Amino acid sequence: MNSIGANCNELKKSYDECFNAWFAEKFLKGSTDESQCEPLFKVYKQCVKTAMKEQQIEIGEIEADHLGSEKEYKPPTGSSSS
Repeated sequence: MNSIGANCNELKKSYDECFNAWFAEKFLKGSTDESQCEPLFKVYKQCVKTAMKEQQIEIGEIEADHLGSEKEYKPPTGSSSS
């Protein structure tokens, strides 16, 4: 899957490769120290934030919790199927 910004795709690929190696070689063997990929993640995250800004996507829209709130999708009321 590509990143939200085309210029972030290579950063995402590098981070994904690091994460997958860490997961298989460290995490599944009991180590939860994920610091080896942190520098890549920081650079990738900044790229994504920049791409979101360029596409006028607000980070708050993504982080907002809609489940159980009035913003959660609810089917229209008053219409019935016959």
